[in-house]
Amino acid sequence: MSSPLEDLEQIRRLKYRYCRCIDTANIAELRELFTEDASVRYQGGSYLFEAEGRDKIIGALEYAFHAEAIARHTVNHPEIDLVSPTEAKGVWYLTDWFLDLRHKIVTEGSALYRDTYVKRDGRWLIQRATYERIYEIVTPLTQAPNITAHWLAQHGKKQP
Repeated sequence: MSSPLEDLEQIRRLKYRYCRCIDTANIAELRELFTEDASVRYQGGSYLFEAEGRDKIIGALEYAFHAEAIARHTVNHPEIDLVSPTEAKGVWYLTDWFLDLRHKIVTEGSALYRDTYVKRDGRWLIQRATYERIYEIVTPLTQAPNITAHWLAQHGKKQP
């Protein structure tokens, strides 16, 4: 049995892995971070995405973080509350940047994640992840940037 401090650290590491897996299109590892019955609701200034079930969530994330995208997600200032030995809630401050070469736009912003976590078989998992934008700026690209390194080009899903 872990201590409350160990649980808090495991939840922090879970959220950090989530961001790393999204930005690197590590779909196999990302799948391991959600419960099977997970749900998400991401609300931006120009979109609302909701999904229920790990397979639908993972499919959508794999489609969004494709070979013609570059992404950076950073979460900090965690406010994590242990509700019970197997349940927790967290609020995180997100800052992100997303370049979509296919649609020729850059999206930049911040949001507050509000997550629910459960501990199953000794591991913390994301059961519900939501965010609502604090701000979002979408800028059209007028010129292709000089990209000298592009991880998702090699590891992201290639679209027809």
